[in-house]
Amino acid sequence: MRGLLKMKRLIELFVLFVLAPLCARCVNLPLNDDVLGLIVFKADVQDPKLKLATWNEDDDNPCNWTGVKCSPGSNRVVELNLNGFSLSGRLGRGLFQLEFLQRLSLAKNNLSGNINPNFSRVGNLQVIDLSGNNFSGTVPDEVFTQCGSLRVISLANNKFFGKIPDSLSFCGSLIAVNLSSNQFSGSLPSGIWSFSGLRSLDLSDNALVGEIPNVIENLYNLRTLNLSRNRFSGQIPDGIGNCLLLRSIDLSRNSFSGNLPQTMQRLVLCGNLILSRNLLEGDVPEWIGGMKSLETLDFSGNNFTGRIPSTMENLQYLKVLHLSSNGFTDSFPESVMKCQSLLAIDFSHNLITGNLPPTGSLAKLQFLNLSGNSFVGPIPETIGDLKSLSILDLSSNRLNETIPDAIGGAVSLIELKLDGNFLGGEIPSSIGHCSSLTNLFMSQNNLTGPIPAALAKLSYLQNVDLSFNNLNGTLPKQLSNLPNLHMFNISHNDFNSELPTGGFFNTIAPSSVAGNPSLCGSVVNKSCPSVLPKPIVLNPNSTSDSISSSLPPSNNHRRNRNILSISVLIAIGAAAFIIIGVISITILNFRVRSPTSSSSAAALALSIGDDFSHSSSPDANSGKLVVLSGELDFSTGAHALLNKDCELGRGGFGAVYHTVLRDGHSVAIKKLTVSSLVKSQEDFEREVRKFGIVRHQNLVALEGYYWTPSLQLLIYEFVSGGSLYRLLHEASDDYVLPWNERFDIILGTAKGLAHLHQSNTIHYNIKSSNILIDCNGQPKVGDYGLARLLPMLDRYVLSSKIQSALGYMAPEFACRTVKITEKCDVYGFGILIIEVVTGMRPVEYMEDDVAVLCDMVRVAVEEGKAEECIDSKLRGNFPVEEAVPVLKLGLICTSHVPSNRPDMREMVKILEMIKCPSELQEELG
Repeated sequence: MRGLLKMKRLIELFVLFVLAPLCARCVNLPLNDDVLGLIVFKADVQDPKLKLATWNEDDDNPCNWTGVKCSPGSNRVVELNLNGFSLSGRLGRGLFQLEFLQRLSLAKNNLSGNINPNFSRVGNLQVIDLSGNNFSGTVPDEVFTQCGSLRVISLANNKFFGKIPDSLSFCGSLIAVNLSSNQFSGSLPSGIWSFSGLRSLDLSDNALVGEIPNVIENLYNLRTLNLSRNRFSGQIPDGIGNCLLLRSIDLSRNSFSGNLPQTMQRLVLCGNLILSRNLLEGDVPEWIGGMKSLETLDFSGNNFTGRIPSTMENLQYLKVLHLSSNGFTDSFPESVMKCQSLLAIDFSHNLITGNLPPTGSLAKLQFLNLSGNSFVGPIPETIGDLKSLSILDLSSNRLNETIPDAIGGAVSLIELKLDGNFLGGEIPSSIGHCSSLTNLFMSQNNLTGPIPAALAKLSYLQNVDLSFNNLNGTLPKQLSNLPNLHMFNISHNDFNSELPTGGFFNTIAPSSVAGNPSLCGSVVNKSCPSVLPKPIVLNPNSTSDSISSSLPPSNNHRRNRNILSISVLIAIGAAAFIIIGVISITILNFRVRSPTSSSSAAALALSIGDDFSHSSSPDANSGKLVVLSGELDFSTGAHALLNKDCELGRGGFGAVYHTVLRDGHSVAIKKLTVSSLVKSQEDFEREVRKFGIVRHQNLVALEGYYWTPSLQLLIYEFVSGGSLYRLLHEASDDYVLPWNERFDIILGTAKGLAHLHQSNTIHYNIKSSNILIDCNGQPKVGDYGLARLLPMLDRYVLSSKIQSALGYMAPEFACRTVKITEKCDVYGFGILIIEVVTGMRPVEYMEDDVAVLCDMVRVAVEEGKAEECIDSKLRGNFPVEEAVPVLKLGLICTSHVPSNRPDMREMVKILEMIKCPSELQEELG
């Protein structure tokens, strides 16, 4: 059938391009080649939204068709603009018929395939815009061999790779080049720097290398220069100062080094100067204040030192000032306070000292981050004058005194971070005026007093951390009414009340309330004292007259009965209430259990013994089996499920067994060996259901669980390929895990962890033995969420349960003052990357020493010997341009500072960017 369709297509093309012109000439009829070309183009693409419905092959010309413009004199097509038409398919030969075409724009579609080398023969093109599609492959050199009239070229946001063709140097008439967001590599064609008419050059988000030559001075018409997110190096050349018309410069996320060239002070028209995440050094020169057109100045993530220049006050148009993660010293420059157009200030992670400056003059300010410095003294009262401020981060400084009531004046606050200071006093109730507040972090201070009731009015609150303070008193019960809470950490304070009930507080993590000795409630496993009516105590020595004086008049017999009933009825009533409650709960449980679940639970219980012997079995009615997905057949007569011969392995949380159910379905069953630490049945089921609903192709799926007071089982899908640890360290000498499979394992694991974190689940126990490989070679992350089954998420308990993960554990496990977050998983993942790339265990025990893999690799990379760290078993069969960046990425993940580690979503994006071009070509071929 496919052959017939192909033959039909060839016949159509033959008729359109050969017979039709011949027949037209035979009968002397005019024939419009533009109609033919566009109809053939239409036949090669899919048009799901029928945007090309007006294209009719019976028309004399296409000048009234959607997206088509013709020359008024000749009625020939000069412009084809199909932006955002949702077209898919490939570019066929139809466009080659448009011999007068000048402007071609196919941006924001789903077109794919390679670029035809004869593309340059299309008309007399001045504008080519193929951005925002799925084009791939290399760009043939022939595309630019006839480009004398080309003015604008955009191939942005596609999947092109390889070298930018040298023939681009022939296109001397270009005024705009945009090749951003592809996978181009190598150096630039030298001719680009001689395009004197060039106004815009955007090569961002590729893998280009090399230096900017000083001949950039030839680009004296250049307005926009964007080379960000590449691998350019060397110094910024002096010649850039001759590009006097530059309005925007973005060289961020490269490896540029050295000082800023003095010639940059000539760029007085420049509005955006972004040099972040490079290796630039030295002082920021005073002449920076002469660039009076600046609106954005971003020098973050470099090695600048010294004072921030006082000439900043001249930048009256400045809106964004980012100088974070450098080595700036001295006090905060008051000159910055005179830049009254500022919207965002980020001076975080420097060495700035002294008091915070008064900020009332910055009426437009929306973002202020001064965290990670050494500021002292109070928070200024003028903070309340910042009515537009949405983000305020003063964390990790040495601020003291109290939080001013004026904080309530910053009514637009969404995030307030004051953690890691020495602030004292009470939390001001005025914070209730910040009605949009979503994130509130005040941990690790010296705060005292109760939580203000006004906090319960902030309905947008999602994350609150007040841990490690001296807060006390009772917790406002209205907190349970907050509808959006995800985290509320009050651990390590001195609260002395009952936890609120309802809403978020029914599932609050025990770690969030730990360290409050007087706190009570089910979460802390401590009952609250009951308030009961005082018993009536009768004096046995009193006379009947004295007794009768306190009771209604009656005979002695009636009087004795009343005395008895008062003391006894209370006990009888309480007992009756308890009995009725027990009966009700029993009936409800019986009704909830379906016949299938009951019989399955019975079969499962009868086939499992705690000591794996057939002689003893728990009561079938005491177990509860829950199936989370599909149906598991634990029908009567099933063989023993937990057989020592079927044991797959053991870890900190229990042993795992492989079994085949009666219906032929393979499962892996984990028998938890932490029964003394596991929560109550209610808490156990709640936590298991949470991570049981997490589903992803790179996560081992939980299919069900089984509970008795003495035995807990988790039922997982069976992953047949074994663990990554076995493939790396226990396979035969003849077996070598190929590089492309290693990369896929790293990327798939990253995707699984990213999904976990998106589902608010921390793994806590990343290691190669917990990464399983399925029959298709894809990784699946297992053992996630198990730490949540512990009644207290205590660091000591955690580290004792995952001690087999030695070498993967983030350093903050040993530091009680540092919060355990998803960044712990990122650290473990970084170690996993290094393990996969090097083929070595995270910790190697030798006769007289212990070798820590991460430290060894870090030293090698710093010495320029990264390539020597790649697993020797690969024998050079790996792409260096892919393996070395992946190895370095692993080191970045193992930073001792959690905030310096990327999150897992960023990791997925970075890994996809690193992916080797040669492998992409194979996949697309």
